[in-house]
Amino acid sequence: MASRQRAVVVGGSMSGLLAARVLADHFTEVLLFDRDACSTLAETRKGVPQGQHAHALLAAGRLTLEKYFPGLKDELYTQGALKGDYRQLRWFDNGVYHTRFDGLEALVISRPRLEAHVRSRLAQLSNVRISDRCAVDGVTSDAGRVTGIKGGGEVVTADLVVDASGRGSQSPAWLEAMGFPRPGEDAVRIGLGYATRIYQRRSHDLRGDIAVICPSAPPHTRGGVALAMEGDRWMVTLFGMLGDHPPTDEQGFNDFARTLPAPDVSEVTSGTPLSDPVAFKFPQSTRRRYESIARFPDGYLVFGDAVCSFNPIYGQGMSAAALQAAELDRALAAGDGDLARRFFRAASKVIDAPWTMAVGGDLRYSAVDGPRTAMVKFVNWYIGKLHIAAAGDPEVARAFHRVANLLEPPPSIMKPAIAMRILQGNLRRPAAPH
Repeated sequence: MASRQRAVVVGGSMSGLLAARVLADHFTEVLLFDRDACSTLAETRKGVPQGQHAHALLAAGRLTLEKYFPGLKDELYTQGALKGDYRQLRWFDNGVYHTRFDGLEALVISRPRLEAHVRSRLAQLSNVRISDRCAVDGVTSDAGRVTGIKGGGEVVTADLVVDASGRGSQSPAWLEAMGFPRPGEDAVRIGLGYATRIYQRRSHDLRGDIAVICPSAPPHTRGGVALAMEGDRWMVTLFGMLGDHPPTDEQGFNDFARTLPAPDVSEVTSGTPLSDPVAFKFPQSTRRRYESIARFPDGYLVFGDAVCSFNPIYGQGMSAAALQAAELDRALAAGDGDLARRFFRAASKVIDAPWTMAVGGDLRYSAVDGPRTAMVKFVNWYIGKLHIAAAGDPEVARAFHRVANLLEPPPSIMKPAIAMRILQGNLRRPAAPH
């Protein structure tokens, strides 16, 4: 880049906010544009419809946000966020509950509350300006370089444009219009649908636990989560794969909860509802392979869900975006030369782990199309055995959840010491359910 005077970010969700925060350390001015009205209140936005559904910030995401927004965790605790302590979490998988363990901390908070607070912290930076109700229609370019954005009949010039506009990103079409190749795409159709309802949280619910997670696993296509949230409330999200979607009428919602393989979520739904069920559909996971494009314009990057959107039941999106932000920071610190290639390669490595976990889990269903290599089949078999061992061994449970929280790479659960514990755990009877 000839200069680092102005950077522009397209999209004001968590990915865009994180990108803007990193850019603020490297550019004189950062402008963030979002088509929605962005309030300081914890409100669901049209551009983030999944914000109405269960979210938790994984440990890796929490640590990264605290790096760029010091004191964030404690500030959110004062607003009602809860410590995601795995001693207060029920995880039911493969027919067993994982045993409790310590030493791992996520953050349990609603997506709108988290996003609103991060936005307010970002807005405090003197060189950042957030413009809402501003739709970006395209980019401007000259001689193989992106020079700005356009929208509403106006053009804003920039030394770097970052597209963080989410799953609906128009970057492939914009690249094509500039004469550059579109990225290749990996898509895994999962036919996921989910519905969420808010309930009053009672002191005796789940005997004081703050979360229950019941992932779907073959032959069951259904799953659900109940997460405590600010305001003494529960957020209950029910989901179903392959078109087996939860109803949004009261009777159907409650009946669906009762069909889950563990009864804990249904216990929460027996309480007082504070909202009607809200539905959302997620037809497929999509990964755009920007790291494989031979020619890419200078002055342009694509970020977050615009690069890869995962099956949301694994809860990886915000934390994966946070880790991408850290890689963007490192790429900018290393200089301007070949920025896009360096960033996309680093981001691809960040994405590899959550993508492998999500897609591998989805491919357990025979109706999901995708390459089932011998390694995929082995890993799914191995993880099934891991869950059984995790019912009685906190070290196995901790190893799995460190991977799930993006703190360790997936191969770490295959270290000899963990593999031996898994073997031993499968020779014993699983712990009795809670």
